Amino acid sequence: MAWIALVAAGLCEVLGVLAIKRVATFRDLKSYALLAFAFGASFSLLMLAMSRISMGTSYAVWTGIGTAGGAVLGMFAFGEPKEWRRICCIGLIAVSAIGLKIVS
Repeated sequence: MAWIALVAAGLCEVLGVLAIKRVATFRDLKSYALLAFAFGASFSLLMLAMSRISMGTSYAVWTGIGTAGGAVLGMFAFGEPKEWRRICCIGLIAVSAIGLKIVS
């Protein structure tokens, strides 16, 4: 259950990054509400996950999902470059998160 909460927290973090982009573009109440909801849910789910998973592992996996998800979102939704070096670095983040799961 804690790992599900942690993955959900990471996905909410990606939603929060999308909301930041939306606030920068539109600056309307709906965008700010999405921003507050996404990061509020992300932190709440992270707190839940940390009740069972060590802080170091939880934080590393959470930020990894947020970082990799934000980069992938940027490439596919906002036309950022899809260079092989960027994709390899995103893969390294994913492998690191999986490695932490294995050794935890």
